[in-house]
Amino acid sequence: MDLKKKPFCLNDAEVEWVEKTLEQMTLEEKIGALFCPIGYSTEPEYLDMMLGFHIGGLFFRDGVGEEMRKTFEYAQSHSLIPLLIPSNLEAGGDGAATNGTPYGKQMACAAAGDKKYAYRLGKIACTEAAALGINWAFAPVVDIDRNYHNPITNVRTYGDDPDTVYTYAKEYMRAAKECNVAVSVKHFPGDGVDERDQHLVTSVNSLSMEEWDETYGKIYRRLIEDGALTVMAGHIAMPAYQEHYNPQTAGSTIPASLSRELLNNLLRDKLGFNGLVITDATPMVGFTSAMAREKSVPLAIESGCDMFLFNKDLAEDYQFMMDGYKSGVLSEKRLLEANKRILALKAALKLHEKKAAGTLVPPEDSLQVLKSRQHTEWAKELADRSITLVKDTQKLLPVSAERYPKVLLEIMGGFPSNERVLKQVKEELEKKKFQVFVYEKENFEIGVDNVKTFKEKYDLVIYIGNVENASNQTTNRLNWYTFWGQGNNVPWFANEIPVLFISVANPYHLLDVPMIKTYINCYSNNEYVIEAVVEKITGNSEFKGKNPVDPFCGRKDLSY
Repeated sequence: MDLKKKPFCLNDAEVEWVEKTLEQMTLEEKIGALFCPIGYSTEPEYLDMMLGFHIGGLFFRDGVGEEMRKTFEYAQSHSLIPLLIPSNLEAGGDGAATNGTPYGKQMACAAAGDKKYAYRLGKIACTEAAALGINWAFAPVVDIDRNYHNPITNVRTYGDDPDTVYTYAKEYMRAAKECNVAVSVKHFPGDGVDERDQHLVTSVNSLSMEEWDETYGKIYRRLIEDGALTVMAGHIAMPAYQEHYNPQTAGSTIPASLSRELLNNLLRDKLGFNGLVITDATPMVGFTSAMAREKSVPLAIESGCDMFLFNKDLAEDYQFMMDGYKSGVLSEKRLLEANKRILALKAALKLHEKKAAGTLVPPEDSLQVLKSRQHTEWAKELADRSITLVKDTQKLLPVSAERYPKVLLEIMGGFPSNERVLKQVKEELEKKKFQVFVYEKENFEIGVDNVKTFKEKYDLVIYIGNVENASNQTTNRLNWYTFWGQGNNVPWFANEIPVLFISVANPYHLLDVPMIKTYINCYSNNEYVIEAVVEKITGNSEFKGKNPVDPFCGRKDLSY
C-alpha cells in the first residue's frame, strides 16, 4: 500500500503521521477506529458514550445547522484522533442541514443537460456541509437507472446512460475536492439492475462481466483514475464476477460488502482502487440476512472493507469485532491495513493539521453560506432548466384561470413533505387566480360524484405525484384510495375533463396513469421546483428539460 500514490497522494510528513499514529494506537483503538456509527442524540453524555469506543467516524442525519455544527465541534474536541464526519450529500446542502439549500436531485442535473449543474450540486452540498464540520460526502451516486421498477434509485441517479453518469459524477467530485471534502462513490458494484431494495434483501446486479465492464465498471474505473478517495460497498451481489473469481461460491448470494472476490479481485486488483472502502449501512437486511452478525461484523473488514457503517448496537458490534479479531476471523494484517487507510484518508484531508490548528470545525459565522444568495439562484436555475414536459397529446398547455377556473388538486404519496408541497402548489395556483379545491376522501356523508356533478364542480384536475425515494419500500408506485371502488382519487374522469399529472419525484408514474394525456417530470419537490412548474404550466416559462431516462418505460401505450 503506497500512500504517496493515488488516491491519498500523501507527502513524507503525512505518511509519517499515519505510521506514527498507527504505532501508538492500542488494540482497542484500532478496533474502534473501524466504526462509523450513526448518532441519535446530540447530548454530550451520549456523544461521550460513542467516543468511548474510539470510533473513527461519526454520522448524523440532517439537523439544524447551528446544532449540528456544535455537535461536531464537541465530538472533534473530545476525540484523540480527528474524526471523519460524513453526510448524505446527494441533493444539496439540505443533506447536512435542514436549513441548507435544497438544490435538486441528481436526475434533475441530468435533465438540465449540462455537467455544470452536477458541479454546482457538489459545490453547494460540500460547501454548506463543510461549514458544519462535515468532511466526507456519501455521494455521488453512480448507480445506473436501468430498471424502472427499482424503488430506491431513479431520481438519485444521473439517469440510464453510463457516460452521463461518469461525466456528471466527475464534476461533483471536482467540486467536492475544492471544498476539501472526500467523496464516496456508491453503491459498488452498482444498483439499478434489480427491482429490489438492498435495505430489504440482498439485491443482485445480474449483468454479465462484459456488460458490467462497459457500464458500471467503466464508471468506477474512470472515477478511480480521477482520484476518488473512497468507495461504498453495497449489499448487492454480482454473480458473474463472484463466480468467475471463485467458482465454489456458485449458487450463493454474497453481498459485495462481504465478498473478498468483488472487493479484492475486482475493485482493488482489476480496477486498481487503493482508497478506503466503507460498507453501506449494516442494519440493512441485505447485510444482516447474509449470515450471523457475530461473524459478518469482522468478516466485512477481513473481506476488504476498511470501515463499518452504522450498527445494530455499537457496544455489541464492537465486541463482535474484538472477538472476531481474537478468534482469527479478522486478521492482524487486515486490521492494520484498514486502520492505515482510515488514517491516510484523514491525512489526505489534512484533518491532523486542522486539529493541531483548532480548525476542524469552522467558526459559527461560516454558517452564513447556508442558503446563500448564490446557492439559491443556482437552485432556481436548475429547477427552470430541468423540469421536463414528457407529453401533452391533448394539447392542454398552457392553462389559465379564464379557461379552467375551477381546479381539483390531488397529491399522491404518503410522505411528510406532502403537506408542504400541497400547500405551496395551492398557493401558487391561487396567485394565478385559479379557484383550487383540494381533494377530500369520499365517505358516506360526502358521497360519490357522477359525471354530471363532477363536470359541474371542476374544469381541470391536477395530480401532484410526490412518491419520494425512501428506503425499505418494496415499490415506488402510485397507490389509490377508492370508496367502494369509486371516488375522485382514481382518474376515472380522464375522458370527461382535462387532467394534468405533475410528478415531483418518481419519473416513471406514466406506467400507472397512461390515460392522463399531459404529464410532467420535475425530479425534485423543493420550493423552487414548485414555483417553476406552475410558471411553466401557465405559459410564463418554457419547458427546457430533457428526459435522462425513458419515462415511457419501453411501452408504446404510455406515449399516446
